[in-house]
Amino acid sequence: MLDVYLCLTVLRQYLLSRNTHDNSRVIIMQNTAQQTNSIKEDKVLKTVDRVLKQIFGKEATHLIYKYLENNYSLQKNEITDKIDVFAKGLEKFLSSGASVIEQKILDDIYSNYGLLRRLELERIQERHSFVGQIRLLTQKT
Repeated sequence: MLDVYLCLTVLRQYLLSRNTHDNSRVIIMQNTAQQTNSIKEDKVLKTVDRVLKQIFGKEATHLIYKYLENNYSLQKNEITDKIDVFAKGLEKFLSSGASVIEQKILDDIYSNYGLLRRLELERIQERHSFVGQIRLLTQKT
């Protein structure tokens, strides 16, 4: 009887350790996916900031961020997550000039992602707006 108990205990410990190992692997994969998405979002945010500063300069870019914060409750670090709010606010602030800025942002992002990714995105560009393109780039896996 003791042998059966010990055998079952060893088997249970093995199964628990194997399950824990599998769960650890899943957690590691989830963390890696989250880090990848965070890197993508960071690239997009840096590109948006760089383009705005290249075109408008630091002071005017700061005014744009303040406008978005005051009128749309959009913080700079939320731009990637709330890209639709950013696009709406930018269009309201810049009127027809917003589309030129959005295209410049997309062009810079395409160059950051490389030629193959750019070609893939350009094929579907007609079907997607600026917001759709950014969401596609930062798509959660």
